[in-house]
Amino acid sequence: MIRIFLSLFALLSVAIANSKPNILFIFADDLGWRDVGYQGATFMETPRIDAFAETGMIFTDGYAPAANCQPSRACLLAGQYTPRHDVYAVKSTKRGNKKLMRLEPVPNKSGIPEEDLSIADALKLAGYRTGIFGKWHSGPPDGCHPLKQGFDVYVDSSMGGNPNLSTGEIQEDPKGIFSMTQSVQEFMQNSVAQQQPFFAFMSHHAIHTALEGRKETVEYFQNKATTKQERELAVYAACTKDLDTGVGMLLDTLDALGIADNTLVVFTSDNGSINASSQEPLRGNKGAYYEGGIREPFILRWPGLTKPGSKNGTPVSNIDLFPTFADAAGAKIPGDKILDGETLRPLCTGGELERSAMFWHFPGYLDRPVIRGRDPLFRTRPVSVIRKGDWKLHLYHEEWLLDGGREKLATNRAVELYNLKTDIGERVDLNHENTAKRDELLNDLLAWFESTDAKLAAKK
Repeated sequence: MIRIFLSLFALLSVAIANSKPNILFIFADDLGWRDVGYQGATFMETPRIDAFAETGMIFTDGYAPAANCQPSRACLLAGQYTPRHDVYAVKSTKRGNKKLMRLEPVPNKSGIPEEDLSIADALKLAGYRTGIFGKWHSGPPDGCHPLKQGFDVYVDSSMGGNPNLSTGEIQEDPKGIFSMTQSVQEFMQNSVAQQQPFFAFMSHHAIHTALEGRKETVEYFQNKATTKQERELAVYAACTKDLDTGVGMLLDTLDALGIADNTLVVFTSDNGSINASSQEPLRGNKGAYYEGGIREPFILRWPGLTKPGSKNGTPVSNIDLFPTFADAAGAKIPGDKILDGETLRPLCTGGELERSAMFWHFPGYLDRPVIRGRDPLFRTRPVSVIRKGDWKLHLYHEEWLLDGGREKLATNRAVELYNLKTDIGERVDLNHENTAKRDELLNDLLAWFESTDAKLAAKK
């Protein structure tokens, strides 16, 4: 009788495991909103990403929760905005000429602590086999190793700068795209064999500098180029095309394993592109909080929920992936764990999200200006941003704290206000023309500071 019971229990456990959808998350590095074909790229080619977009839901207003790598990944892993974990930049929030910094930035942390429940922790507790492949970027002294934050498997490539720059020799897999893709394929195959649902996090190093591509891909775009601008983009385009090929390989594996209809797939990026690729009509690039620095390609395919080829204009963010994946997995989140995002399930079925606004907070300095930026010296100075409906407001801390604050808004340039519906390029600042909307968003942003205990850069 006991043997019969155990056999039935084992069968039930397998049935429950098989009922949970697998999760494949493909995360690009520095891929711009305009760098994929379905968003209007012309010289660059992303046929597999474009084809994938036709099978799922495109979020036209998809965002990264930060404008550069490390904080964006911390927000993703923790499911929280930057004030909750104080990861704001890569290494330091004081990057650039310190004499030109009018405020003392908030110190940066390197990652989320081991004791903080991560997205992988939650899925592992829900019975998932978890693996991350590629860039981690959340390590000591404040962060930890991925195997201590819920991942069962961690594989990175030996990617790096080209070791033969003097000869111009190009590595066969310079960004580790294909070696890591193969590791993900093996992970998914093994998970299926073990009859265990999986969370596979493909965390690419591409497109991030140093720009590199396979020899044949680089040569293809060099031959395709007809203008000086295109010739300068050849290696960038090659790296993007290699990434696209890797995406296709993973999607093909889902089909080959017969699990595509039970696998939730998300493709997006951690922040906007570097200056090598202009994001016009969007303003700015990586490191800036204009649209070119934070708006991303964002595709979700959730079998049984998303309609192939559908589009949704609701603003969403990588901050929403933790609750979305937890929802799909049936994961229970402890009551003391704060999640700033929302599950995207309602949007997949014609509903709406509960929130009315999204936020960004960067109390530091990043050097090297961006295309059509506000500042000729920095990608950004300390700034906080709110998007509410079609409206977006930037609050610059230097002018706010040192130049009269609210009382001097008519002259101090502390605030910029844009209507993204009519001005996606953030060219026309409406903060003087629509003071009612300006004050509404400003009040919402200041209230959010209070609710998250957001730290501002301090007066020296």
